[in-house]
Amino acid sequence: MPTTFPIRRIIVAVVLSCAVLVSTTACGGETRSTRSTTQNAALTAAESTPSPSASAQKQKLTKTRFVANAGLAAGAAYQWIIKPYKAGKFKKGAKGRTFALVKAGLAGAFTYNRLKAASENAKGDPLLSKAIAPLSSGIDSLKNLGGKLRKGDANDSDVGMFENVINNVKGAGQKAGAPVKDQVPSAGQLSGG
Repeated sequence: MPTTFPIRRIIVAVVLSCAVLVSTTACGGETRSTRSTTQNAALTAAESTPSPSASAQKQKLTKTRFVANAGLAAGAAYQWIIKPYKAGKFKKGAKGRTFALVKAGLAGAFTYNRLKAASENAKGDPLLSKAIAPLSSGIDSLKNLGGKLRKGDANDSDVGMFENVINNVKGAGQKAGAPVKDQVPSAGQLSGG
């Protein structure tokens, strides 16, 4: 039995589509370009005037972003740098050393990236900004440690530096009302930076 297209359904669909299209273009109403200059001025003033709730909302988002970025940094540093180092996985001759060093290098770069993002996020909140400001030099000191870890050149003081900076950032967040909890990033997040 040959199949036939339900022509009635196709015709109904086309007619309804055309009707919707015609009705939306015919009822376009007033556009922004046809408004009077006084209406445009009033709208512009209303759009540019910040409301108190918008500022509070922005600060809340700032803290949320700070907590997320600092938490990911702390989780990556602990999971792939501090914990394996304490377990002896970076020592010459250790089983899986090369893989552990590569992950530590990626985690080091990721941690630095997320801590920089967290310090940028902190600038949007006055209390958080004051708490994080003294830590910026410590965060900057982590810049090249990812490569050092990847090459296997890291020592106790390098790994200790990661741990100290992470603990200081978590403490500053706690004092500013933005407690940070470790969040271990996925492998995709870690390699994506």
